[in-house]
Amino acid sequence: MKVDAASVKKLREQTGAGVLDCKKALDKTNGVFETAAELLREKGFAKAAKKDSRGTPEGKIGSYIHTTGKIGAMVEVKCETDFVANNDVFTDFVKNCCMQVAATDPVSVGREAIAKDLVEKQKEIFEEEFKDKPSDVRDKIVEGKLENFYKEKCLLEQPFVKNGDQTINDLLKGAIAKLGENIRISRFVRFHV
Repeated sequence: MKVDAASVKKLREQTGAGVLDCKKALDKTNGVFETAAELLREKGFAKAAKKDSRGTPEGKIGSYIHTTGKIGAMVEVKCETDFVANNDVFTDFVKNCCMQVAATDPVSVGREAIAKDLVEKQKEIFEEEFKDKPSDVRDKIVEGKLENFYKEKCLLEQPFVKNGDQTINDLLKGAIAKLGENIRISRFVRFHV
C-alpha cells in the first residue's frame, strides 16, 4: 500500500517522530494509522530508556494557579540543555505537570520517594480492612490496594487529567522521544487555601 504525505504529516504531528520514521512505520503497518502510532510510541519509549542515565543540569520551573485562586502548584522539570528548556514541547509538558499537581495532589514524583512510614501505614489500614479474609487472599488484595495507592499518590503513575488513557510517565516519555533529551520531574509543591 502506498503511503500518502497527508498520513505521514498527521502521524508526525501526533507523535513528534521524524518524517522518515513516520513513513517507515506506516509502510510497516500497511497504512494502519493507530498501529503505526503505537509502533512509534514504543520506539520512542525505548529511546527514552536509553537517555535515562544522562544528566539534567538545565530546566524550567512552571506554575499554575486555578481560576478560583485557591489552588496553585509549582513544578521543577529538568532537561539536558537550555535549548530544550525553551522549546514549546517542553514548556507544554511543564504546564501540564503543574496542572496535574494542582488537580490531583500527589505526595511524590515516584514510588521511591514516598515515605516508608506512609506506605506501611496504608498497608496496615488495608490489612485491617480485610482481616477476615484468608491470609493468601488478603495479601493479594493488599498488594492490589497498594498498587492503586501508588497510582493515586505518585505523580508519574497518575492518569493524566486531560487524557485518562495516558499517565504522566507516558507524557514524560513522549516528550523525551520528541525532544531527544533526558527529561525528569525533580520536585513539586502544591498550595491550597
